[in-house]
Amino acid sequence: MPFPVLPSLEKMIHLYTGNGGGKTTSALGVAMRALGQEKKVVMIQFMKGRKDVGEYKIQKKLKGFKIYQFGRKECIKPVDMPTKEDKELAKQGLAFVKKVLKEKPNLLILDEVNLAASVNLLDTKEVIKVLKDKPKSVHVIMTGRFAPKEFEELADIVTVVDDKKRVERKAEKGIEY
Repeated sequence: MPFPVLPSLEKMIHLYTGNGGGKTTSALGVAMRALGQEKKVVMIQFMKGRKDVGEYKIQKKLKGFKIYQFGRKECIKPVDMPTKEDKELAKQGLAFVKKVLKEKPNLLILDEVNLAASVNLLDTKEVIKVLKDKPKSVHVIMTGRFAPKEFEELADIVTVVDDKKRVERKAEKGIEY
C-alpha cells in the first residue's frame, strides 16, 4: 500500500515513541539539521527540569535554538502518580506551546509529550486540538514512551524506537544527558 502524499508546503507531525532509548536524541538530530540550514528550532520539554543536561546547556552556543522546560528537576516516581505541581507545570507547558506556535518556528519539538499525555498530565484531546490548529509552516516532533493511539493517528510519520540490546550502566554525561 503506498504512503499518503501531503501537499509540499504543509509541514508534518513526526512521532517518536517506544520503550527504547534515543527518542529525544533523534529529535535533537533533526534539530541540528534544521539549525545547519539556519532554521529556527524550539524544544519544549514536558516532565523535565534539569538544567545540567547537554541539550539545555548548548542553547547558549547555537543560534536559532531555544529550549523551555516544564517539569521538576526530579523525576516523577512512580511515573503514573504525578503531583498537582507536575500537572500544573504540564498545563503551563501546553499553554506555552500555543504561544510558540504563533511565532511559527520552523521546527517545534514537544519532548516527552507522549508520556505526559499517557499519565494524564495533559489531556490528549487538547494536545491534538493545538496541533491541528498549528500553522502549516511548522514541523512538529513529538517524543516519549506510551504515545496515545490518537497521537499515532494524527502523526504523518510514526517511528517506534525499540532497544534490540541495551547494557545497563550509569548514564554518562555528554552521551545520555
